[in-house]
Amino acid sequence: MFRAVAEQVSQDPWRFQLHIEVWVLIVFLFAAYTYAVRVVGPRLAPEGNIITRRQVFYFVAAMLLLWGTTDWPVHDIAEEYLYSVHMIQHMSLSYFVPPLALLAIPEWLFRLLVGNGRTYSVVRFFSRPAIAGVIFNLVVMITHIPGIVNASASNGLLHYSVHVLVVTSALLMWTPICGPAQELRMSVGGMMIYMFAMSLVPTVPAGWLTFAEGAVYKHYDIPVRVWGVSVLSDQQAAGGIMKLGGSVFMWFVIIYLFFKKFMGGFNERQSYKPNSSPPDAEIVGTDDVLLYKDVEEAFSRVKAAPEPR
Repeated sequence: MFRAVAEQVSQDPWRFQLHIEVWVLIVFLFAAYTYAVRVVGPRLAPEGNIITRRQVFYFVAAMLLLWGTTDWPVHDIAEEYLYSVHMIQHMSLSYFVPPLALLAIPEWLFRLLVGNGRTYSVVRFFSRPAIAGVIFNLVVMITHIPGIVNASASNGLLHYSVHVLVVTSALLMWTPICGPAQELRMSVGGMMIYMFAMSLVPTVPAGWLTFAEGAVYKHYDIPVRVWGVSVLSDQQAAGGIMKLGGSVFMWFVIIYLFFKKFMGGFNERQSYKPNSSPPDAEIVGTDDVLLYKDVEEAFSRVKAAPEPR
């Protein structure tokens, strides 16, 4: 009887499910961040540089994204019905939440958390671009193996372990781009090359999902179809989201870095608006301001050229 009731309930994809662990995590992160800024910051941060409004905005945005993609209904649809929504969830945990979280952390708070001893050495080693990039892409490949996907969808501990692995590898991957410590960041040119490389590997499982003829993940091959999306259409949509979503976002970052580095101040240099400052001495030959009467006197001293006969 209990099994029959469970099967009947599972026919409703939109049934409310409380994920208390998500709420506990979000509340803890908000409380810890507030305590660090209000209590610890005034003692450790440079005077007047505890936190900026932009960092607060990044933190709130990261928490909202984390909550929205790991709580009802996104989490439940992603884990039980549609792999395409599962892909959106993992995209958020890989490409959006980690960089926002890193940008929200002031440098003094980062150094407080990692110190300058063994923990810092470990973070520095694993956040090197080559190592962090390999780890991130290995996690991307591993988390799309059918056996792992099917097992994690029905095993709560494995499921959350996969999420922790995804977020951790993403934090390492993004540290050379937007980490709080400047010495861990790459040059702008290196960032662009690095981001280009990061946009290539995810296209492999994305292409595999898009062109697969049968259902890759048996866990999502169920009679209940949310919005009437078939299992193959769901699978192809997941591949498209992974290929286009990740690549487009990476290329957006690359373009932003390019314009920030090489096009900064371009509009000001190309402006045709009149400048109130006097011309440079290299142009007029003197440090004095050149007036109209000075030009008129100079022309009056020049003898006119003889007219041709």
